[in-house]
Amino acid sequence: MGHDHEGQRVSRRSIFAGISSIGLGSLLAACGDGTPATTTSGEAVSPDATTSADLTGLFTDANTCRLSPATTQGPYYFDADKIRSDIREDRAGSRLRVVLKVQDSEQCKPLTNAVVEIWHCDAAGLYSGAESLSSGGGGQPGAGGQPGGAPPSGAPGGGPGGTPPSGAPGGNPPGGGANDGMADLQPVDDKRYLRGAQVTNADGIVEFTTIWPGWYRGRTVHIHAMVHVSNSRVLTTQLMFDEALNTKVFAAAPYASHSGRDTFNDGDGIFQDTMLLKVTEDGDGHLAVLVLAADSDADGS
Repeated sequence: MGHDHEGQRVSRRSIFAGISSIGLGSLLAACGDGTPATTTSGEAVSPDATTSADLTGLFTDANTCRLSPATTQGPYYFDADKIRSDIREDRAGSRLRVVLKVQDSEQCKPLTNAVVEIWHCDAAGLYSGAESLSSGGGGQPGAGGQPGGAPPSGAPGGGPGGTPPSGAPGGNPPGGGANDGMADLQPVDDKRYLRGAQVTNADGIVEFTTIWPGWYRGRTVHIHAMVHVSNSRVLTTQLMFDEALNTKVFAAAPYASHSGRDTFNDGDGIFQDTMLLKVTEDGDGHLAVLVLAADSDADGS
């Protein structure tokens, strides 16, 4: 399998040029009622998926209608206003393609025109928009520039370096997904790396290009994911990795310089086996696949 499908998406993007400049709110509204959204340049565009045509076969043996586990959104979620498939920006790390199929948990059918957001920390454990908070030093990084100091006063207590509160990363999730009472973060910097959103195609599939996430104290390696249908957050969950693969990736740069990892899958308060991505080698990186089953009508099933 080729390792770069960006060229295959260019033709689809050119049809709806400017969609990346639509705010998430406008995109959700457009996906909900099918009407065009207006970009920052004043151009009217229609939402459209940017996935490759060859991805449906990845899910041949992965059809599930079981509702995906809901988790806390964590302390570092905010609307990054980034409608894009490649979320790496300048972040160094092992290339990772994440392909997600979103299904309705009751009808077991693909959810088309749903918006899927993902966000995660970089190789050093830092979150964009919250670098000073996730470094745990009140604006100053922890020792050696790595996460590990005490979280700043007033910052989300569940950040890297501090003792996570119950319900935040590292504690027990309150079990409510997006409605767990944790407020969206007000960003403290203008960085937006490793954050992005995509629209599901006719098969309910989205694709992202990112890097293998790093780690921070109190949590295992994970990616956050949120599914929106119309203007509702219908699923907030997390994606996990097999520990043998984490060990292999972290042995190389830039991960190897970040030592002292203290939490693994078997000791993480949020981890569930159903969150594990199916990961295979993909050129110079990896391909990670998972089916997300969302309660699109929010009736609890």
